Amino acid sequence: MIKTSYSYDEVEQIAKFILDKVKCRPKLGIICGSGLGKLANSVENQEVIAYKDIPEFPISTVPGHEGKLVFGTLGGKNVVLMQGRSHCYEGYPPQKTTLPVRTMHLMGVKTLFVTNAAGGINRKFHVGDIMIIKDHLNLAGFAGVNPLVGPNDERFGPRFPPVSRAYDLEIRKLAMSLAIEMGFKDFIQEGVYSMMVGPNFETVTECRFLEIVGVDATGMSTIPEVLVAKHCGMRVFGMSLITNMVIMEYDAVSTANHEEVLETGERRSKDLQKLMTAIIEKIEV
Repeated sequence: MIKTSYSYDEVEQIAKFILDKVKCRPKLGIICGSGLGKLANSVENQEVIAYKDIPEFPISTVPGHEGKLVFGTLGGKNVVLMQGRSHCYEGYPPQKTTLPVRTMHLMGVKTLFVTNAAGGINRKFHVGDIMIIKDHLNLAGFAGVNPLVGPNDERFGPRFPPVSRAYDLEIRKLAMSLAIEMGFKDFIQEGVYSMMVGPNFETVTECRFLEIVGVDATGMSTIPEVLVAKHCGMRVFGMSLITNMVIMEYDAVSTANHEEVLETGERRSKDLQKLMTAIIEKIEV
């Protein structure tokens, strides 16, 4: 039976278990989405632990998510990178999918970078665009899918955390300026991300609704992790790789598929690695 909550003491034990196995003491955490795990290739002095070897850690079951913690240095900073994540659609409650974020917090991580593969809602976007996340719409939260539901331990954070500035403005500005300097102007965007639980891709009507309410890209992850990170007092920066354009016409013949997601991730991964490393070099963690 899957646990639906973890006490501070339990998370502390998991963090200690991990730190006892590695020399690195990370200050920055990075979560890689579908097809984006090759960011780990840029990490130097690697120490690797498989999720399956960590007590209570959720196991990734989706293609494109390798299921490893990678410790080392990136851009001159000590980092821990999640090579793959778990999702609610795999059968995990949000408290389980976000356990790694709470664990990072108790390992000393102060800043969290989240990446994901997302479907483009904004009709001006193109497959292969990189979107800096400026805000999110927690549609899953409207239905009660929220990792902060349940008893609150003040050692993690306040009962009612503000998230109106969830995505750090300073890092967003830095990321945009660096992307333009690197010649990425044609495919760098900024916008609002939404999360649907999945695992099905969205209906045409759902996509049209998201467009009406101001969403630019939609996926099946990230927001629970961001909520927990903000609850723990972390700085957060997020990027979405637009791996497909959602279907907006009722009689369209084409459909969304996971193979396209992975192919786009493969094609744009080097640009993401380059941009991510440049941002990390510049920020204070």
